[in-house]
Amino acid sequence: MKTPESLSIVLPAKNEAANLPVFLPKLLELYPQAEILLVDDGSSDDTAAIAGDAGVKVIRHPYCMGNGASIKTGARQAKGEILVFMDADGQHDPHDIAALLAKINAGYDMAVGARNARSHASWFRRVANRFYNKLASSMTGHRIEDLTSGFRAARADKFRKFLYLLPNGFSYPTTSTMAFFRSGFPVAYVPIQAGKRSGKSHIRLLHDGLRFFIIILRIGVLFSPMRLFLPISASIFSLGVGYYAYTYITEARFTNMSAVLFLSAIVTFLIGIVSEQISSLHYKNIE
Repeated sequence: MKTPESLSIVLPAKNEAANLPVFLPKLLELYPQAEILLVDDGSSDDTAAIAGDAGVKVIRHPYCMGNGASIKTGARQAKGEILVFMDADGQHDPHDIAALLAKINAGYDMAVGARNARSHASWFRRVANRFYNKLASSMTGHRIEDLTSGFRAARADKFRKFLYLLPNGFSYPTTSTMAFFRSGFPVAYVPIQAGKRSGKSHIRLLHDGLRFFIIILRIGVLFSPMRLFLPISASIFSLGVGYYAYTYITEARFTNMSAVLFLSAIVTFLIGIVSEQISSLHYKNIE
């Protein structure tokens, strides 16, 4: 097990004054020697003051920059060899950190707290999360049990390799998970039961759900382009073959639409090949 001095716990926070007096004492009791950094993302309440009074290192953003931006700030400032990221609203149980660290010490480069179905407040969230997991699994070729969980531990040197890719919004877990898988860094999952936060969530379900979907596609194109372009190209080509067969049987001719479909399939396939070559450039210096 790593020594406590090599552990940094990063807490992105915005207007969490109501939750910190309950959450921070539990965390400090379990990991008194760990470096705990709270990144105050432009809070309008006493978040920073409460954290400072508790003896936690506080880093303040001058205005709200986003959850992902807070993660990047904390990762840059942290001194530990192992980074733990968790919400400051009390949803994540500090006792679960030990299970994440056990996976890291077992040889994994990232360990993610995978929430069970009861952790999601509504059936819509459960269905959406299941859909995201399956889609991302197909993009990466690895089973992803919880794509959007913000409770995770990672080796600092590996995690910092991808800071330039992380978005400033709420989808840093999506990007970091897929980046680790694509780079060949082993990722483990630990089942957890996430609690219900007090107060109002900063995530807008429909708006951020659409953003998660777009980011999955963007990261899929960035890291595994042919997993996206090849099925699209094959579908267009099959449509062209089917349409040509129909027009040949009914009109005995090759139509312009068939030609367009065949050319579109070829262009899409070539774009996938070029994208695959470009994506490989992201890994030339990763060891």
